[in-house]
Amino acid sequence: MQNTSKIELLAPAGNFEKLEIAVHYGADAVYLAGRDFSLRNFSGNFTIDEMEKAIALAHENNVKVYVACNIYPRNHEQDAITQYLHQLKEIRPDALIIADPGIFIQAKKTVPGIPVHISTQSNTTNYKTALFWKELGAVRINTARELPLNEIKEISEKSGMEIEAFVHGAMCISYSGRCLLSSFMTKRDSNRGLCSHPCRYNYTVMEEKRPGQYYPLMEDDRGSYVFNSRDLCMVEHIQAMIDAGIDSLKIEGRMKGINYLGTAVKVYREAIDAFYNNPGDFTVNKEWIQELGKISYREYCTGFYFGDPEQVIPNYNLCVYSTEHIFAGKIIKSLSENRFMVDVRNKLCKGDTIEILSPALPLVSDTILEITDKDGIPVQAAQPNTAAVILINSKCSPNDLIRKFQALK
Repeated sequence: MQNTSKIELLAPAGNFEKLEIAVHYGADAVYLAGRDFSLRNFSGNFTIDEMEKAIALAHENNVKVYVACNIYPRNHEQDAITQYLHQLKEIRPDALIIADPGIFIQAKKTVPGIPVHISTQSNTTNYKTALFWKELGAVRINTARELPLNEIKEISEKSGMEIEAFVHGAMCISYSGRCLLSSFMTKRDSNRGLCSHPCRYNYTVMEEKRPGQYYPLMEDDRGSYVFNSRDLCMVEHIQAMIDAGIDSLKIEGRMKGINYLGTAVKVYREAIDAFYNNPGDFTVNKEWIQELGKISYREYCTGFYFGDPEQVIPNYNLCVYSTEHIFAGKIIKSLSENRFMVDVRNKLCKGDTIEILSPALPLVSDTILEITDKDGIPVQAAQPNTAAVILINSKCSPNDLIRKFQALK
């Protein structure tokens, strides 16, 4: 079913700071989780009180909040999950993201007024499965990552459900994220939010009676990368995802930093808006590609969406980091027209060339004219994990991000 309303941009919010960044850069909705019962236990997450404040902040900015409760629980957790659902009932998120049928049934009993979205962990690969969830009362499904766009379109047309699909970020090498490798290697269950990401490790193959003789599996001097997937990037194909009937474009990364998050949300916000402003003559802005190259990534691809086997071969390179653009800090507040307090994340020096990432504005380059510490004492440099005041020529807003530019030698 063709989506007739503007497609939603859904961003990750691993903690309160990331929620603020996602809202600041233009997300329509965010997904987050409590301290338990989701698949990203190491992202910080929210207490119930923090979640209530997060929902209030988001709603003040017309942003929806979806709470992930997509763990596959054990017997001993059933009472705690029911209690948790009762707590969520009081703070009223806009939807729950659920994978396990048991949690789904309990949620329909405990919080019948909160819509349920079906997680990608549930492996929805066909329209009859979508209709199954629809009959039970779900309103949205996040389709399995293994599906091409033509199959997603058929699910949309034949089920009439809201469709959510990933548009950017890391891809799990296992079937829709259902993995046992982490449990075997590090005793951390990926299906319960504890994944140690062993698919990112470097491997070699050696026969036990031939120690030191490594057998090639597309091997280089760092090892082999038999599990390592590339990262998804669909910014050049927004129209194709809209044409497939997708209602929500989901950015992966509750454990990623705010530089990644702010950049990704800003780029996809601009791309979506540009399409709807001129759908008949939409063109991809090369600056979007350049911006996404300034955050760490594992070589971009289009995943399974176009059925191209070249796009899903393993990534034989290490994670790519920008050496020219280093995340330097976040604007905390404006002190005057050109003087701003900064939460410093990497060393800033007087005279540094910086880039200012602001929502709905082109990227701005500037020079730090002066630095003082938080007490107003002039300094030549501000160290990481401190607050400093910088004087520049440009205007900024709280939560704008700053990158430090350094020329390649």
